[in-house]
Amino acid sequence: MGSGCRISAQPVAIYVVFCGWMSLRVFGAAVLNQENTSVATVAEAMPCWQVEEFVVLAECALCSDFQTKTWSECSPTGYVERVNCTKSQKDEYKSCRSVVTEEHLFWRFEGIMLALAVLFALLVVSRQRALDRLVSEKVRKQIESI
Repeated sequence: MGSGCRISAQPVAIYVVFCGWMSLRVFGAAVLNQENTSVATVAEAMPCWQVEEFVVLAECALCSDFQTKTWSECSPTGYVERVNCTKSQKDEYKSCRSVVTEEHLFWRFEGIMLALAVLFALLVVSRQRALDRLVSEKVRKQIESI
């Protein structure tokens, strides 16, 4: 009785898949094109020492108070070194880690870990002695009850 227009599910599914495929191709090409241009602009904005070989001109040194407040390179570690990029021949500053500071931090960490190991070893020994006393008392009570 319903002689209305009936649409088969198969052609609709094919149409949806085709439209999805075409939109992926169009938007995918646009995204790839946008990524290529953004990669080029990011590479230009990066410091030269991140994208090419460099030579250290001045070793890692502590930043002054003024440098720490004004130079973005000094803020992460408080130390900076001067580098020369070999390809572009640019002199730039690069944040670095001081060997002396890293060594102090390492030995402080080692000392804290040794102190914690001794503390927990003492806790284990005292707990074991307390448990041994409880077990021996329990055994003594069992023997007395016989």
